[in-house]
Amino acid sequence: MTGHEYSVSESHRVFTGRVAALRSDRVTMPGGGSSQRDVVELPGAVGIVALDPDARVLLVAQYRHPVGRRLWEIPAGLLDSTVESAREAGERELFEEGQVRARDWSTLVDVLTSPGLSDETVRILLARCLEDVPPGERYTGVDEEADMQRQWVPLALAVQRCLSGELENSITVAGLMAAQLSAAQGFAGLRDADAPWLARKAPG
Repeated sequence: MTGHEYSVSESHRVFTGRVAALRSDRVTMPGGGSSQRDVVELPGAVGIVALDPDARVLLVAQYRHPVGRRLWEIPAGLLDSTVESAREAGERELFEEGQVRARDWSTLVDVLTSPGLSDETVRILLARCLEDVPPGERYTGVDEEADMQRQWVPLALAVQRCLSGELENSITVAGLMAAQLSAAQGFAGLRDADAPWLARKAPG
């Protein structure tokens, strides 16, 4: 794509928190002016659609403080390290939140969750060939994960819950819709779990 080059003439960090940071940029606009654009910086994340042989998907319920309630979602989590691969992050999150391991991993879709406000990118993975983590090996959750609930739901029903508004998390909606389409196509053409990821920040 061609057009105006939106260069940054000024930039400063406004706030740095435990996970997120806020940056304020002065960006050149068409016609010669400039405008302030505030950016929420986030490390990126992975989401996992865990699909069993009966075409059921794993959903977890977790309290989300910004909206003040629990949401049913696919397992997901932040990229704790810029050198951790997408698959490694997915394996970790599925083990911790879902109490499940998977032998088969693919990329369903990459999403920019709110590109008008944040640089967050999320890779949504498809995990198949599942096995339960034995009770003695399971991760003990802390904070919001300590009272996390889990349920297995038929994929078609989960998609219907997206359309009815019952499932609202954007990563969940995108992942379930992509999984349904991919299943209808026999899972043909899916990318590798660690395929190039355009929006992911470079290590360092």
